[in-house]
Amino acid sequence: MTAAAHPGPFRLDGRVALVTGAGRGIGAQSAVALAEAGADVMLMSRTRAELEVVAAAVETIGRRAAVLVCDVMDAAAVRAAIASIERLDILVNNAGINYPEPFVDVSEAHLDHMLALNVRAMFIVAQAAVRKMLEAPDRRERGGAIINVSSQMGRVGAPRRTTYCMMKHAVEGLTKAMGVELAPQNIRVNAIAPTFLETPMTASMFANPEFRDWVVSRIPMGRIGRIDEVTGAVVFLASPACSLVTGESLAIDGGWTAQ
Repeated sequence: MTAAAHPGPFRLDGRVALVTGAGRGIGAQSAVALAEAGADVMLMSRTRAELEVVAAAVETIGRRAAVLVCDVMDAAAVRAAIASIERLDILVNNAGINYPEPFVDVSEAHLDHMLALNVRAMFIVAQAAVRKMLEAPDRRERGGAIINVSSQMGRVGAPRRTTYCMMKHAVEGLTKAMGVELAPQNIRVNAIAPTFLETPMTASMFANPEFRDWVVSRIPMGRIGRIDEVTGAVVFLASPACSLVTGESLAIDGGWTAQ
């Protein structure tokens, strides 16, 4: 009796995953983690060079990778790209952006850009992915898994993050509603809600000692998170180990939102 013949509950052998915002940060490392668990991975973002680096890492593990150069804010391009995939079992709906700034200074340009990427594009990607999942004749047996990348800011408020908090609260609501509606189709929909992490996007913020100290002071575990502490949750939510969990959001925040 071998592990290959009887894969464990956290294995994703034979599954195909799509990761948006896959060129860097949470997206890139989630793609690699899913591959390590046995999945083949479709990588989507606007930058081919970044995606090809991640694809090479996936292929080094021994899994297949495909590069989909696509701006998730282009709804027609998203639908066409996802429709072209032969089958889809897992979506990591990750692409997003933030412009931290005082509420009274938020520009309409920033507001519109963040709404388009953090809410509208996430909805469009999820919708196209579910349509593809529903095409599979064995869907009810195999199931499907969607992981929306939310934030601890989808549960609380914070200064200079009114727009981001508003949009991540929307993602939390979308996750619950999708989870309820798609449960009869055996498509599970959950979210991850990380705290501040050490990523390329946050490097400039953490260069400010006052901001770094403020973040650490809010986290009972007393440190900033790492991306690898998030990717394990992504694999869990995508796996059969999570087969009875849907419509939930998993906080990965060192206790920030438990206070």
